[in-house]
Amino acid sequence: MISSELIRKRILVIGSNGMLGQRLTEYFLNDSNVELLTVSAEEESFIKNAAYKRLDIVQKNNVREIIMDFFPDFVINTAAYTNVDKSETEREIAWKINVTGVENIALYSWTVDAHLIHISSDYIFDGKNGPYSEEDKPNPIGYYGRTKLAGENSIKTSGVRATILRTNIVYGPAKYGRQDFVKWVVNSLRANQTIKIVTDQIGNPTFIDDIVNAINSIIEFKKEGVYNIAGKEILTRYDFTLRIADYFKLDKKLILPIITKELNQPAPRPLKSGLIILKAETEIGYIPRSLEETFEIMKKEIGL
Repeated sequence: MISSELIRKRILVIGSNGMLGQRLTEYFLNDSNVELLTVSAEEESFIKNAAYKRLDIVQKNNVREIIMDFFPDFVINTAAYTNVDKSETEREIAWKINVTGVENIALYSWTVDAHLIHISSDYIFDGKNGPYSEEDKPNPIGYYGRTKLAGENSIKTSGVRATILRTNIVYGPAKYGRQDFVKWVVNSLRANQTIKIVTDQIGNPTFIDDIVNAINSIIEFKKEGVYNIAGKEILTRYDFTLRIADYFKLDKKLILPIITKELNQPAPRPLKSGLIILKAETEIGYIPRSLEETFEIMKKEIGL
């Protein structure tokens, strides 16, 4: 009889201290069929009982050492340089993390025949004609989007077995690190602060636990290719904010509608965006939760 130890899935989570990385870590720590290694750029793991090593994905030797030593079955890359505005000026660092780092991960995942699952973004599109399907032609309008598309392309040309998950407006109950959008809105309105929210950016807010479930399904069904993983409702940032205020019974008069141009941000934003999730629903049984269900989870888990 084969010991269960021999058939445990070895999963490497890269970027484990990020919002999605934390939830993946917590999820797989509770799975007795998984041997988990988590890695991130920081010295220590935010999740205390996880096996952890520090990793700089830009350093090829560092990536090689971690992957060749652990020999994972699945590599989940959630690491990215995500500051859209700073990407316009800090181009070198954005490229190194989002492209060179991804090339390194793809190369050594291919070397050990691991299945790479990589997180991408709706910013690879121009936002003129969303929502987008997996088949639509990318046309990034900012440098961040260009790096994310180049990262996708480096995976596609590497020969690695891979799944690319595109998502947008990610939020959820991560306990450590920076505030997500929902927490920021709730905390600002509770503090009686006015907040300016754009009415002309459209997308489908995506709950991190829904992405975690999608990743688990990808692993289970061994699906490769590109999948849109996003929320079920496509709405403006302003309408999303009103829904948050409604649920948490906060003063909507503090929410001031503006348009993106008024913010004078360094990077252009894809305005009419959003992702069509039909392929994920059909092929991996993806079922995103309603906004109100996700707010309820956040209320319970992080006391919002």
